[in-house]
Amino acid sequence: MKRVILPRRRALILSGSALAAPMIASGVARAADEWPNKPVKYIVVFPAGGPTDTLSRIVCRELEKLTNQQFIIENRSGSGGVVGAEMIARSAPDGYTIGLYTIAAHAIAPTLYTKLPFDVAADFTGIAILWEVPNMLMTRLDFPANTVPELIALLKANPGKYSFASSGAGTSPQITGELFKSMAGVNILHVPYRGSAPAHQDILAGQVDMMFDNIPGPLGLMKGGKVKAFAVTSKERHPAAPDIPTMGEFLPGFEITSWGGICGPAGLPPAMVARLSELLKQALESAALKEAFDKQGAQRRWLNPADTAAYRADNEKRLAPVIKASGAKVE
Repeated sequence: MKRVILPRRRALILSGSALAAPMIASGVARAADEWPNKPVKYIVVFPAGGPTDTLSRIVCRELEKLTNQQFIIENRSGSGGVVGAEMIARSAPDGYTIGLYTIAAHAIAPTLYTKLPFDVAADFTGIAILWEVPNMLMTRLDFPANTVPELIALLKANPGKYSFASSGAGTSPQITGELFKSMAGVNILHVPYRGSAPAHQDILAGQVDMMFDNIPGPLGLMKGGKVKAFAVTSKERHPAAPDIPTMGEFLPGFEITSWGGICGPAGLPPAMVARLSELLKQALESAALKEAFDKQGAQRRWLNPADTAAYRADNEKRLAPVIKASGAKVE
């Protein structure tokens, strides 16, 4: 066999590459072990003051306790969470920009929008699912109905007269409202807002009539005697509001639950993802977080990164027929 002699420079380069590979891998592992060693930006894809913003801040407080680093909240809202999600997708995969993983931008948007500025399956690293919350139907206090059957009868008698707010086009509150319209056979005008907080203000002011929203917001308004609560959208009654019926008690099969978690851009080092996932699991076990979530009506749920990705994909598949049947679409 003929002996092949490499030029000296090429041989040195190949030798150096072989030596560098384990050093690079060691450096990545060390960076993951030391993460975070500076403040972390956390992008909330909805405005300040809404349910997902509140829950995100609770989680970030616990992460600060566990890591002795700041988690700086940045609210970037718009297009049902798509604007903020795009920022997460386009950030550097170094672990110092993470953000809210949400049913709206990551499971509803792929079907609802004709075009998205990201590939929801390829451009994100799902890190954990952290909570589930049903939506609750509330109306302004002087609304002329007091039960779901009365509401449906009123809406059928007055097609197009009444309006329902949502926290934005493509959010779970909008899709829940569209599902209600379809299953109840009613016609209500959809009024999208840039988040829950401004929608709540207009319900209190009587500018819109009703809203399905993640339960933390309506629950507080209901307890304050500021709105009427009609039903929750979970399969069973919610422990924080056991006297409020489920929508399925009047419209069999009606069920939709919102969820939230944390994601980063694609390409996050696996060791760093594993560390953050474990930190989040520890945060959910905190007594302070449990108490804060209970007050918000949010149910803790932790999924590891692999299960998080599968959960998102399953939600997209399950909700696609509902969205298509509703006729809702965003160009």
